[in-house]
Amino acid sequence: MNRYLAAFSQLLRTAGVAIALICLLVLSPTLAQAQSTAKAPVVLDGRTVFRVSASGDFSAQDRADLINLQLREVVQTLEPAVVEVEERNQLPTIVINDRYLLTVTERDTILARTPMDQALLWAEQIQALVHESQTERGDEFVRKALLIAASVLLVDLLLHLLLGRFWQYSLRPGFQRLFPNLNAVPEGQPRLLDLLLYLSLAIARSILWLGSVFYVMNLFPVSRRWTYSAISALMTSFTAPIISLGKQAYSIIDLLILVGLLLGLVGLAGAVTNVLRSRILSVSGINRSAQEAVAIITKYTLIFIGSIVLLQIWGLDITSLAIVASALGVGIGFGFQDIAKNFGSGVVLLFERPVQVGDFVEVGEYQGTIERIGARSTIIRTLDQISIIVPNSRLLEGEVKNWTYHSSIVRLHLPVHVAYHSEPNLVRLTLLEATKAHRGVLTVPPPQVWFQGFGEHALNFELLVWTAEPSKQFFLKSELYFRIEALLRQRQIEIPLPQRDLHIRSGSLELSPQLQKAILQLSAKLQVDALGEPETANNGNHD
Repeated sequence: MNRYLAAFSQLLRTAGVAIALICLLVLSPTLAQAQSTAKAPVVLDGRTVFRVSASGDFSAQDRADLINLQLREVVQTLEPAVVEVEERNQLPTIVINDRYLLTVTERDTILARTPMDQALLWAEQIQALVHESQTERGDEFVRKALLIAASVLLVDLLLHLLLGRFWQYSLRPGFQRLFPNLNAVPEGQPRLLDLLLYLSLAIARSILWLGSVFYVMNLFPVSRRWTYSAISALMTSFTAPIISLGKQAYSIIDLLILVGLLLGLVGLAGAVTNVLRSRILSVSGINRSAQEAVAIITKYTLIFIGSIVLLQIWGLDITSLAIVASALGVGIGFGFQDIAKNFGSGVVLLFERPVQVGDFVEVGEYQGTIERIGARSTIIRTLDQISIIVPNSRLLEGEVKNWTYHSSIVRLHLPVHVAYHSEPNLVRLTLLEATKAHRGVLTVPPPQVWFQGFGEHALNFELLVWTAEPSKQFFLKSELYFRIEALLRQRQIEIPLPQRDLHIRSGSLELSPQLQKAILQLSAKLQVDALGEPETANNGNHD
């Protein structure tokens, strides 16, 4: 049951990534088309009234700027505004206080309205918004707005304190009951639960104050206009073209969407590869290394082909990337040569397969089983269960001992040294007996004992055994040495200690005349001192 649930969950994740990628792919041309036919907003005191399109020699932004300027002048006069719609040159024209404001064209209409219907709707909106803006400049409105702002700030201060108490006395006990292991950290180190609570509290308080400040700023016309200008400048910086490739210009939002598409493609390729590896290759009967090679090649093929398709759909001409590709090639040649070398080595390892996933190898000082061969590096799991990340180029440029290259059956060497008075045939039989009935030693080929020669202080033998589990060779050697030591002790076969012979020859010692004279003087002085000590002692007793 759990297996089917896991498979269903994996399929759902794959489908979710695919749907998100398709949505981004469908929305991308729509966003690009919306940007190409964008309309400029008519804004009064930070409020968007409507949007106008380009007309004749005037762009949409030029028309919007002229309308905004005239509306601000009408509002600042504080005189009642009269907005009317007249027909001029067979087109509806909006006038305010008998002054021309704008002409509504077919391109300005929305929702299949006629220009006259659109003009009448805009005239009502302008009339209402001008009246509201003039009212907001009155003393009574300012007093009410200040009172509301003060009330909002007081409420925010109260909520700020209540959030802290709620986090401390409600959320913390609840999280401690749900996740008791989050605080299980050594003394003196920050607790994960405390960090999560402080971070979430800071985020909640920040959202609270930012929302309140934004609300207070929108109460007053001047501050609302500042807020709108700041947001517009920020949005313009994201939507303005920053890079041009061929005939297309791209903004920050365009690039972010493209990056999102590529990341979604990588996620989708990884999900498809996982399904291929776990649901198809695992039951195909091929070995583990071949499954990994097929999965990796499939993943990178999907990413490569998908990237080209995405770039073409996005409107990016691949031929325009020739200069970028040339620069990237130069960069790879100088700054990324190691990465390129490791990537090429990974491709060679996947196709030539000198080492495969599951092989027990020895690379330098590390011994372990290959867990994964990636595009840049290979992961080796040592006998101590430590993952060693080895660059792929090292597996091709250096010597690698592969214990399971064609076969997992290998021969182990166990040197044994015994004393000179030991019987060699008895030693041979003892060593062979130590290998009997051991589950790690193969009987075919049979174990062998070699008499390697006469050492400085021992007879040198070597026991050779065959095993089908090279990853357990150290455990096997240890058990065999335990058996060998017990059998040698039982049969009184000595294991010698290192010996050294010291030879002393007799002869004459010749000294120089000066040294002989100094020795004689020292000897005479010692004799005088020895004779004088008893006399001094006797004199002391007489007194």
